[in-house]
Amino acid sequence: MDLMQSLMISAAGMKVQGERLRVVAENLANADSVAETPGGDPYRRKTITFRNEMDRALGLETVQVDKVGTDRSDFRMKYDPGNPAADAKGYVLMPNVNALIGRSEMTDMREAQRSYEATLRAIEVARTMLQRTIDLLR
Repeated sequence: MDLMQSLMISAAGMKVQGERLRVVAENLANADSVAETPGGDPYRRKTITFRNEMDRALGLETVQVDKVGTDRSDFRMKYDPGNPAADAKGYVLMPNVNALIGRSEMTDMREAQRSYEATLRAIEVARTMLQRTIDLLR
């Protein structure tokens, strides 16, 4: 694999991790977004999946976003009788976004950020190697 191919693979990795961060940020921003009317569904958490794809022009596999889907897990319920979206018993359906506990949005965000930073570092190393090669050829 040459340096240009490694740069292309790293750039594809940065692109998908940036998209992953966007999805996580959207989930966090809507963690408290309830329906506007009683019985309506609140915000549903988004998920993202990746796939390897052959780039025939470059002759290498890169990672791509496969799809941005929705998490079909159950909504949380919160007792808030004053909320316009509350049912007859005073409960409001809350988004299925888990901001802090377990496999949470914050965990996903940290993983995506670290992957992004590692890929950026790989690009910096490849660029430095390329620059040193050019310097040697002068």
